[in-house]
Amino acid sequence: MECCRRATPGTLLLFLAFLLLSSRTARSEEDRDGLWDAWGPWSECSRTCGGGASYSLRRCLSSKSCEGRNIRYRTCSNVDCPPEAGDFRAQQCSAHNDVKHHGQFYEWLPVSNDPDNPCSLKCQAKGTALVVELAPKVLDGTRCYTESLDMCISGLCQVSADLFSFNLPRGFCFCLSGLHSLTV
Repeated sequence: MECCRRATPGTLLLFLAFLLLSSRTARSEEDRDGLWDAWGPWSECSRTCGGGASYSLRRCLSSKSCEGRNIRYRTCSNVDCPPEAGDFRAQQCSAHNDVKHHGQFYEWLPVSNDPDNPCSLKCQAKGTALVVELAPKVLDGTRCYTESLDMCISGLCQVSADLFSFNLPRGFCFCLSGLHSLTV
């Protein structure tokens, strides 16, 4: 089985009907015990291009704790950024160029692919060996590693498949380029 062959328009309509119907039943099944409020609206996307993250929250209605998560994520803005936009991690580093570090200004360059903490904002002062963690976590939607689709969400590296909180019907998969049908 191979994912990702582009789905046909008829397949897309079938999938959208499935989502509509399943979302109506999923709430009653998921919240059968009545401990959770309905999911709230989706937040704005963390990025306008290059793949970002959006979240939705729900409230526990019980005086006790509720089982399950109160937040869910989905990917968004999965269109390529224009070349002049530059690297998202580099943008976050350069935002610190006008802030003094130990009394001195630096031009900051991104340090990528940190195996110990890929979601912290580590930057190197240009022309020096100085590497500094300028923030404990990068902005949501920053890629964990340069050659990966996995992204940082709330400071943790999330495998791209884990960002989806809905179950796709048999025969479907979701790739960052959109909905596809499985090929056998």
